Amino acid sequence: MQLDFTHHQSAHCENGVASNLLRNKGLNLSEPMVFGIGSGLFFVYLPFLKVNHAPVVSYRPLPGLIFNKLAKRLGIKVKRRKFSTVAAANEALQENLRNNIPSGLQVGVYNLPYFPDEYRFHFNAHNLVVYGQNENGYLVSDPVMETVTTLTVSELNKVRFAKGAFAPKGQLYYPVHIPAEIDLAKAIKTAIKDTCNKMLAPVPLIGVAGIRWVSREIRKWPVRHGNKKANHYLAQVVRMQEEIGTGGGGFRFIYAAFLQEASAILQNEQLKELSAEMTIIGDKWRDFAVQASRVYKNRSAHTDVYNMLADELLAIAEDEKQFFKKLRKAI
Repeated sequence: MQLDFTHHQSAHCENGVASNLLRNKGLNLSEPMVFGIGSGLFFVYLPFLKVNHAPVVSYRPLPGLIFNKLAKRLGIKVKRRKFSTVAAANEALQENLRNNIPSGLQVGVYNLPYFPDEYRFHFNAHNLVVYGQNENGYLVSDPVMETVTTLTVSELNKVRFAKGAFAPKGQLYYPVHIPAEIDLAKAIKTAIKDTCNKMLAPVPLIGVAGIRWVSREIRKWPVRHGNKKANHYLAQVVRMQEEIGTGGGGFRFIYAAFLQEASAILQNEQLKELSAEMTIIGDKWRDFAVQASRVYKNRSAHTDVYNMLADELLAIAEDEKQFFKKLRKAI
């Protein structure tokens, strides 16, 4: 049993699943447009929450919020279900397949057999689509992979009920209604204002303020915890930035592409200029990740590495502050 579903590769899993599920229903939205309207650009530092024995640094909102915000702003209705038992989760998925409904699933990364070993760690906010079943198991479209793949029933059950932070609990979701008329311009304006407000929020740990907080923490980690633990924390920052979907730098590039599309739809040339500026900021995030990786791999020749990285992050925070102020005025 194989449903009529086309796999499109994307940079980030939730964007890709949302885009692929909507395209399957006839609404052709690019990954950048999904990400932008869903207010996917975000930053939060949660020192009180540990994943892989290090504080959480997230460059995205909570799992599911991108698709939910996109749906709300475009008048799309999405059905989501979680389950207390594997049997109930399996039956719901089987029912969807019988009814020709490709299904988005939230899963854990660690036990996905087609992921390279270096990317398989305990992170439970990955997304993929199941679009059929054969003698080998379920047919899977994972949007961050180049081609489709399969998971056995036991393999899929394991990742759907992974334990730990953001446990997916067998979560299954799919669009059930798409309006005949979509007001993209209105949704774009609402989304941009929301992203600007979040990134410029006068609240510690969130947005630009959160980036500054991490900068201060980086200076303290070696003194407070010693170099070994400081390096582990630093590796976590880079992993969340570069390996979880696309993280900090990659998200900036996707957002830049969104602003370019939005510029044409809204006939606003300033958004095109700001798109180029956001690309430069994305490059700076990538440079930060390269420098940080040299530190935790003990390959940096710099004598005061943690303060150097903290300074780089502080400069990025200031760039983003000025950027989102200009973006808010432009819209």
